[in-house]
Amino acid sequence: MSKTSSIDLDALERLLPRYGGPGPRYTSYPTAPVWSGDYAVESLRESLGRLDPNRDIALYAHVPFCTSLCHFCACNRVITQKPEPPVEYLDHIALEIAAFAEAVPARLHVSQLHWGGGTPTHLSPAQIELLFRHMTDAFPLREDAEISIEVDPRVTTDEQMDALATCGFNRISLGVQDTNPATQKAVHRIQPFEMTRHLTEGARARGFESVNFDLIYGLPYQTEESFAHTLDEILEVRPDRIALYAYAHVTWVAKQQRGFERKDLPDPATRIRIMLMATRRLLDAGYRPIGMDHFAVADDELSRALDDGTLRRNFMGYTTQEGLDVLAFGPSAISELPDAYAQSEREIGAWQEAVRRTGLTTMRGHLLSPDDVVRRWLIGRIMCHGEVRAADYAERFGGRIAVDFSQELERLEVLQADGLIRIGEAGGFVVEPLGRLLVRHVAMAFDAYLPEQQKRDQPLFSRTV
Repeated sequence: MSKTSSIDLDALERLLPRYGGPGPRYTSYPTAPVWSGDYAVESLRESLGRLDPNRDIALYAHVPFCTSLCHFCACNRVITQKPEPPVEYLDHIALEIAAFAEAVPARLHVSQLHWGGGTPTHLSPAQIELLFRHMTDAFPLREDAEISIEVDPRVTTDEQMDALATCGFNRISLGVQDTNPATQKAVHRIQPFEMTRHLTEGARARGFESVNFDLIYGLPYQTEESFAHTLDEILEVRPDRIALYAYAHVTWVAKQQRGFERKDLPDPATRIRIMLMATRRLLDAGYRPIGMDHFAVADDELSRALDDGTLRRNFMGYTTQEGLDVLAFGPSAISELPDAYAQSEREIGAWQEAVRRTGLTTMRGHLLSPDDVVRRWLIGRIMCHGEVRAADYAERFGGRIAVDFSQELERLEVLQADGLIRIGEAGGFVVEPLGRLLVRHVAMAFDAYLPEQQKRDQPLFSRTV
């Protein structure tokens, strides 16, 4: 039997033109456009004070610095080659971490720690170790903690890798995007594959348990043939995880994307064919679809989390250990708490000023309503487990999903007719293998804020394919 037999990719090809519109990625619910400045510093301080002292937490640090601008990127970053900004950043993030530690009700322990950016390996080896100490002195790590980082192979040295290994990092994500020279030149990211290979081999030699590659389809000058060659090279080194992202053309966020002339970007039909070809290649190579755009080998921890029901999704993407609250440090970082989301000031100058003034730096956030809590749970089950059981809903919330969400279930009937989900008599439903690749559309049916957001002239979300 073919390894792709459980997913009807021919059916997916027929459906994609209808399911390719914009939609949230659901790294949170409610999504960030709903949040407001009404949730401010004191609101965060109160939410932190309500944390359960007996539960482990996750930590996130946003390191915003990059030495050059990748033209596809819509992340919050600071382009600099000067030595002073990272020094000032480390001084301020130490104060912010201390403010968080003072606000929580006890000395909380950490089961997950993650650094993103920007480029965390913009920091020198000594600075890497200093940031790690700032975080773990305030919030001690569990012995078996998952410790992960996002890196750019172009700027990551063997000395930095040694520092990461010394700290205990055990999972690493490499930005690759595409190995095609024409595409790399267009997006201002020249990265010979030997750089990626060297860093992958170095991570494994140092004992990193999992290596992830980020790939993007829909970039300038990509074709089926060029991306197939990228996959040939990627599969030679066989990363444990692959994130296959659709290029997000969000020029209202990333103005430099306006430099991509329309003729440079693959047309929608080509973009779909690239995605389908890549999906077939990954499935045939033994990767499992974890959800949406993530794939992992069968013995990777993400695969195990999918099987045992502990997979979760947050602003770090798909991860393990369901139920962890996230405390996040650095400019634009987002904390995810039992009753709220809180985002720090985005601009580094404003963030530093807020740190000096109040310690905590909340720019906006959202206090969850009772309805938000229910829908967040439902969307989390859809995105991570591919299933919502009526009995689980009744046990958790004391209601009947078939009654409480009758209108949402009616909307799902179209997706059921397309073979994306299967709805049971009591209102529970299962996302079919085909539907896992379009799972955002299943979740969108339960988003109470989305209908009003879709009426706006200004787009809020990237395309789902």
